[in-house]
Amino acid sequence: MTQYIPILGAAVWLIGALFYAKDTVIGGTTKPNRVSWLMWAIAPLIAAAASYADGVRFAALPVFVAGFGSLLIFVATFLNPKSYWKLETVDYIYGALSGLSLVLWWLTKEPVIAIIFSILSDAFASIPTVIKSWKHPKTESGVLYISALFNVLTCFFALKTFGISELAFPIYLVGLNVILITGIYRGRLKKL
Repeated sequence: MTQYIPILGAAVWLIGALFYAKDTVIGGTTKPNRVSWLMWAIAPLIAAAASYADGVRFAALPVFVAGFGSLLIFVATFLNPKSYWKLETVDYIYGALSGLSLVLWWLTKEPVIAIIFSILSDAFASIPTVIKSWKHPKTESGVLYISALFNVLTCFFALKTFGISELAFPIYLVGLNVILITGIYRGRLKKL
């Protein structure tokens, strides 16, 4: 029965993604970094496909949903011209490193190597948004990252082999979301 818990996590994350997209399109208060969100779409989708190819089933769902929701948010940045983060040279550098990691995965065609390179790709793509969340936390919506953390935590209920194919990307995503949530809310927590 616990293998179905990731479905709840995926639903919660999609709701968070819809609120984030709404804040991007309608309010313009959330300003996504397009490089991060594009690569956050590609890398998890590849990791989920690689995990699925390696026999992982329900535990791969939160990773897949993270990629799909990220793709929706990336598309949302084009609907309101005032609601995206201005890209700088460093954003393109991290995007290129992220893309290179995906190319290296493609050359290996091994599921475990694909997951490792997907994590590297996602990490490089994350750096601009991590920096932004710490320097300009008001341009981010913490609700999304809280729902993302909940989503990824649910996949641990569906683990079967506890191997690298199941554990690597979710563990990485837990750490990333904790860093983002801390960056966004640290100023608000100091005021309490």
